[in-house]
Amino acid sequence: MSSGGGATAFATVAWRDRTVQIEYQWIAPERSAAPLVVFLHEGLGSVAMWKDFPHRLCEAGGFRGLVFSRPAYGRSTPRPAEEAWGVDFMHQQAHEVVPAFLDAVGVKGAPWLFGHSDGASIALLLAARFPHTACGLVLLAPHIFVEDVTVENIERAKLAYLNTDLAQKLGRYHDDPDSAFWGWNRIWLDPAFCAWNIETEIAAIRVPVLAIQGVDDEYGTLAQIRGIAQQVPGTRLLELPDCAHSPHRDQPDAVISATVAFLNASRAQTQTA
Repeated sequence: MSSGGGATAFATVAWRDRTVQIEYQWIAPERSAAPLVVFLHEGLGSVAMWKDFPHRLCEAGGFRGLVFSRPAYGRSTPRPAEEAWGVDFMHQQAHEVVPAFLDAVGVKGAPWLFGHSDGASIALLLAARFPHTACGLVLLAPHIFVEDVTVENIERAKLAYLNTDLAQKLGRYHDDPDSAFWGWNRIWLDPAFCAWNIETEIAAIRVPVLAIQGVDDEYGTLAQIRGIAQQVPGTRLLELPDCAHSPHRDQPDAVISATVAFLNASRAQTQTA
């Protein structure tokens, strides 16, 4: 499995008082003058889980791409079995892991961040905390607060992991599926996490935002992206019919078209400002 990019490599990053290896792939690195899009995967995602979508998007827009698996996912260093993530786990990823990784692989300047689900929330937190870290954000099915429907379906995912072949299926995308699944599942089902809310924080964002969500998203309502638009003026919204929690899989052509148009328009506006 691959993202359709180049060979997989590994970066070394210090995190949680230890050294972790982060797998990554470049897409079209020879396009040195092209915009760089950094892909931030979902709560059960990885480099391999993206499949060929990042490559398709970069080809359509003439972009460079960088795809990576956060610690605990894919072929990156697994989460120790005894390590429980806290309510601030996405803040830690946004404020510590992602900046350290981008520095380790030599990213210069501000890339565009393309995030899905938890990855979209991490992109929001990164842009809010470090204003000059991103040129803009493309968000697929982001979370800015916890909804009952989200918790209910994550509970269903837990039952599926325990009682079906879901662990085997996730093994196609993760060296240690238990590391990926339980790190994500346990914190989202922790009663303390119900109060997680980043609406106030994201009001600090000053870069262009495109927020995309499926009308049939089983892990969140349209209140998520509409809430972003309320906090970040100028946010562009795309609400896709016949689309669930993964717009890049359910409606890839629509997502690619909207993303390319958004990046090109935002870049043109910046150049003429």
